[in-house]
Amino acid sequence: MEHDVMHDLPLDQAKQLARRALQSYAERFGKYSPTLQWRTDTEADIKFEVTGAALSGALTVQADRFHMQLDVPLLLRPFSGLAIKVIEREVRGWIDKAKTDHL
Repeated sequence: MEHDVMHDLPLDQAKQLARRALQSYAERFGKYSPTLQWRTDTEADIKFEVTGAALSGALTVQADRFHMQLDVPLLLRPFSGLAIKVIEREVRGWIDKAKTDHL
């Protein structure tokens, strides 16, 4: 599954936002055993467990978008549409916060 969330933030601010958001999720959702590894200053590998299934993916921060790629097991694919809606809402919330709070 791949999904882009467009943004109009300066790249440095977008990178900072991504780091804060991913760290926040790692702390809040510890029961899903999240792991986060930054490969570069704009690319991160993400892994977590949901309902006994291991999920892995990547986030790339680009000048105009956050590009997310997630390997979804066949059993969980029917929930992809819901997952995209949640991801979109969460990322939009972080973007709005960045614009008002100057993260």
